[in-house]
Amino acid sequence: MLHNTKIDLAKGKREKTVAILNQRLADAADLRSQAKQAHWNVKGMNFIALHELFDRVATDLEPHIDDIAERITTLGGTALGTVRVAAQNSTLAEYPLEITDGAAHVDALSTALADFGAMVRSDIDATAELGDADTADLLTGISRSVDKLLWFVEAHLQ
Repeated sequence: MLHNTKIDLAKGKREKTVAILNQRLADAADLRSQAKQAHWNVKGMNFIALHELFDRVATDLEPHIDDIAERITTLGGTALGTVRVAAQNSTLAEYPLEITDGAAHVDALSTALADFGAMVRSDIDATAELGDADTADLLTGISRSVDKLLWFVEAHLQ
């Protein structure tokens, strides 16, 4: 159910966009928690560099989570942003809780970032097809940022 708004996007299109964005909200919240999991548990020779990098990933995701949630409510939807909802609805793979090695965390987090980035890119196309250029633009910015974070993390594998 959507709240009333005078935005000139048809209700059916807004409903579809809100569903897309709520899925990405769950995934983004999960991705942020995965970055914090890596931040808290990384060990090894590159500890401080990776510890700080993983914290930067989590921190850089915060405004994207907020932007997604606010776009949902702007469109008349309800942002489903609790940790419990994110845990139930995330499409990201479960983060391996047993790892401590820096390289293993780099691999796991880079995989999650890449998967999230691919879904966001798909959503750019889907929201553009719905005629919502503003949401497609929001997602384009998120995609660009996530790709940069992926580059920072993947650089440790090369």
